[in-house]
Amino acid sequence: MLGRKRPQERREQRREEREVFGRRGTATRYRMRQKLVSFGDDFWIENESGQRVFKVDGKMLRVRDTIFFEDTNGRELCKIQQKLLRIRDTMEIESENGQRMALVKKALITPLRDRWTVKIGDGPDLNVQGNVLNHQYTIGEGGGKIAEVSKKWFRLADTYGVQIEPGQNDILILAVTVAIDMMAHG
Repeated sequence: MLGRKRPQERREQRREEREVFGRRGTATRYRMRQKLVSFGDDFWIENESGQRVFKVDGKMLRVRDTIFFEDTNGRELCKIQQKLLRIRDTMEIESENGQRMALVKKALITPLRDRWTVKIGDGPDLNVQGNVLNHQYTIGEGGGKIAEVSKKWFRLADTYGVQIEPGQNDILILAVTVAIDMMAHG
């Protein structure tokens, strides 16, 4: 029975997730534009108040296609690059000083749901599960959810939301979301 949670533990975990990710939860919320992420395109990530907080700048003039995350003043926060010559889809996220923050990989076998693994440079790996094509998935660490991606929160067809648990690296989680979007819809 190792690894399986008892009903009481599952109820407690769901209650804790509602406190963070529920309607009045403490999660930080961002608004993203669906399928507009491609090399050469730029778009803004907005907070739940509609303010622009990060710019995603797609560059196509390099040997490897690159997307930069910038703050509102144009300062580079991180970049996403495709890893060439890999068996499966892989994208690398680097910090502004060139250090690897994460490596995003698609699972080889995905029978019922999309599965992705995010290898974090100096932390525990993240698991991504759900329906990535329809922007309905979670990002988890260990057994708990640290972020949720959903289209349910918006009426606009080309918009989806990202909720991130307080204390997480928002830039990294948003960059992972953009990398997955690019690989799934590329």
